[in-house]
Amino acid sequence: MAEGRGTEAETLEERPGSLFRVNRSFRLLFAAAAVSMFGTQIRLLALPLVAVIVLNASPGQVGVLGMLGTIAFLLIGLPAGAWMDRVHGRRRVMVVADLVRAALVGSVPVAYALGVLTLPQLYVVVVLSGFATVFFDVSSQSYLPAIVSRERLVEANSHLGGMEAVNNVAGPAGAGFLIQLITAPLAAAVDAVGYVWSALCLSRIRDREAPPPPPEGGKRHLVREIREGLVLVFGHPLLRAIAINGAMVNMSVSMIIVIMPLMFQRELGLSAFTLGLFFAVDGIGMLLGALTARRVTAWLGQGRGLWIIGLAVVPACAVFPLVDRGIWLWLAGAAWLVLNYRIGVNNVILISFRQQVTPTHLLGRMNATMRFLMHGVLSLGAALTGLIGQFAGVRTALWVGAAGLALAWLPLYFSPMRKMRELPREEPES
Repeated sequence: MAEGRGTEAETLEERPGSLFRVNRSFRLLFAAAAVSMFGTQIRLLALPLVAVIVLNASPGQVGVLGMLGTIAFLLIGLPAGAWMDRVHGRRRVMVVADLVRAALVGSVPVAYALGVLTLPQLYVVVVLSGFATVFFDVSSQSYLPAIVSRERLVEANSHLGGMEAVNNVAGPAGAGFLIQLITAPLAAAVDAVGYVWSALCLSRIRDREAPPPPPEGGKRHLVREIREGLVLVFGHPLLRAIAINGAMVNMSVSMIIVIMPLMFQRELGLSAFTLGLFFAVDGIGMLLGALTARRVTAWLGQGRGLWIIGLAVVPACAVFPLVDRGIWLWLAGAAWLVLNYRIGVNNVILISFRQQVTPTHLLGRMNATMRFLMHGVLSLGAALTGLIGQFAGVRTALWVGAAGLALAWLPLYFSPMRKMRELPREEPES
């Protein structure tokens, strides 16, 4: 007889106390995510700088690199979610995805050491890594409810969000230091090691997932299953607002992140270490957001607090694009911190809400639809940044990205969330 969430998870979840103390599976998942995310933060800075510094890439080529890194979410995001809802063994998918990414990213320092590194190789690495990331991300967010009870999802996501924010601080700063010390290609090797560590931790989790329910009529229909995910997200007034808000934020942030290496290296003449420190500021903002999310939204109201915070950070959008040497570097850094505080709050509250209201057998499709929208726009933002940077200038691209962030609170305001003190907690179907 098939087991549900696993003997250990079911027993430990009934005990009081911190998830770290009572839930071994969550400890392993947290350890895997911590090191993997640290390596990923290094890669996000290292690979664009490889293109800019080592391969002398143009703004358009940097935009293409950013676009290819996330285009997989547009190409396979939706069918990946439907497929993951058929799979009994999401943890195994995550392990394989980690090992594939380790091999791909590890090829960059090897090629550099042999003197054969090219821009086309970087393109291939980011494209194939993106495909692995799609399956990993869809699996991971759908897997968390298998080892953590739904009543403790906000707590679990708060821990994971806080850890991600810490990595956002340490990763870019560490990447900048490593790039100064051992060059950008060799710094990418740290990311490969992180993926191997993540795979080892995940392979030690022993909780069993519940098998997927049998399909209606005994047959699977991929198009119908994809449609069910789309209908769920776009048919739910709150999930729809969350998806649009997330897409606007991610597209705008993508534009900013893609263009900043060019701004710092060529426009302002600042070092890779300075760029790493600047990007570390977003981790501080996200950490503060993750740590205070439950308290602030309890005060303002979970629903209306999210759009109120979004509106409150709009002035920072007018300061950030003025980044320059001297005092304007500090002011832009402060604005970047404020903008990422809002993202940290949203990550804790909205991801938990999505998991709470979605029936278990639709989690993969819901997460895949959200990823398709929220991460698919990253490639569009990167491509748009490359075009704007190439033909209208680097700073113009920054202003366009900041404008998108300034408007991102509107979908939440024009939804039922506008007056809600608490987000509804629907009982998922079994």
